[in-house]
Amino acid sequence: MSGLEQILILTGLSGSGKSYAGRCLEDMGYFCVDNLPSQLAPVFAELVRQTRSGITRAALVIDIREGTFLDKFSQTLEDLRRQVPTVRIVFFEARDEVLMRRFSETRRPHPLAGSLPLPEAISREREILSGLRECADLILDTSERNVHELKRYLYDRFSPRGEAESLRVSVVSFGYRHGVPQDADLVFDVRFLPNPNFIETLREHDGRDTEIRQFLEEQQEYGEFLHHLEELLGFLLPRYVREGKSYLTIAVGCTGGRHRSVAVAEKLQVFVRQNQLRVDILHRDLGRP
Repeated sequence: MSGLEQILILTGLSGSGKSYAGRCLEDMGYFCVDNLPSQLAPVFAELVRQTRSGITRAALVIDIREGTFLDKFSQTLEDLRRQVPTVRIVFFEARDEVLMRRFSETRRPHPLAGSLPLPEAISREREILSGLRECADLILDTSERNVHELKRYLYDRFSPRGEAESLRVSVVSFGYRHGVPQDADLVFDVRFLPNPNFIETLREHDGRDTEIRQFLEEQQEYGEFLHHLEELLGFLLPRYVREGKSYLTIAVGCTGGRHRSVAVAEKLQVFVRQNQLRVDILHRDLGRP
């Protein structure tokens, strides 16, 4: 039997969100292939079995771009279901006016628009894909869903992990003299705290050392700040998870990125882990002069 436990076939109308759904599923740990000719799906499953790649879940985006291959889809589906325990078809669609607006906003051509006006291309695509729609295990109308709502729905429906595991948090300490990290989602400035760099016996230490931690813990505002910061993150983190956010970068900055920001980042790493989330830590400027 193939190592694949599940294949999701994402199909449906152009502009309805199939490719975006594929990226969401990839973030959940699915192996995703966009625009795979449907007749190659059983070949893909067999290759996974032969190579023992460790792939257990896959999502294949198959749509009108495939052309005549769709004519033999029913046989392909039968072959695939003999190889893989669970094969589900998710058909994406949206109202005509919504699809036309999306194509207008993105300025991307419809796959059939070379020979047809856009309204006729959408109508023709519905007709061609009607057989696939009848085979679908789930029909998903995205007309009233923005990308965030669609992502949340997909996580709720298809995530193989718990929701809390779907968010990866990165905590980064940095020095403002070297610039704010460009990929930061949340930035906290801790330069208001007393600077250990001005104390000769502390200057050569960094925020991971006991001496720096003890110095900061003696400052009343340090404890108060951590309390308020943890309250804020305790409020935000579950909501980022619910929103379906995959990555969150929390940046903490002081002047040089050696003492205060490092100590606070270490505290935040512990707090995030206590909230059952995956967390990485990076002290970006620790080795800089």
